[in-house]
Amino acid sequence: MNTAATLRVKTTGLWLAMLAALVVAAVLVMQYGYGYAPCKLCLTERLPYYAAVPLGLIALFSPERVGRMALGLAALGLLYGAGIGVYHAGAEWGFWPGPSDCGGGTGANPGQIGNFLNALQSTKVVDCSIAALRVLGVSLAGWNVLASFALASLAGTAAARP
Repeated sequence: MNTAATLRVKTTGLWLAMLAALVVAAVLVMQYGYGYAPCKLCLTERLPYYAAVPLGLIALFSPERVGRMALGLAALGLLYGAGIGVYHAGAEWGFWPGPSDCGGGTGANPGQIGNFLNALQSTKVVDCSIAALRVLGVSLAGWNVLASFALASLAGTAAARP
């Protein structure tokens, strides 16, 4: 048993779980604290982080072999998230069209047809091709690419390194 490798996998699992949870907390604060409604692609970009938290905890509390598999799965999921982020950022910059059905938003689905018009009054539709916020000239989708790729690199390196 390689104690250094086991420690590296467990440490990486802890960091992965904490950093992915931090990203999720940040976007939830942006959504509920500051009123930035997510679009369809924004919600899709969150999925790898939701999966990375428990996978990081599995890596932390499991034997080394299982931990490496969990970190590898997390790395693959985060690479997928980075790819979605590249697509989203490209749509925001007008490099290619965004999805035609993009319009996530907030508001409850109407229970009956009679409530449909009332639901439309409170529904906020968000376009995927318009950046809600840019920080240092980079949209949130662009920052997601960087964060996803960094966490994928962290998890993938620890999973593959003997």
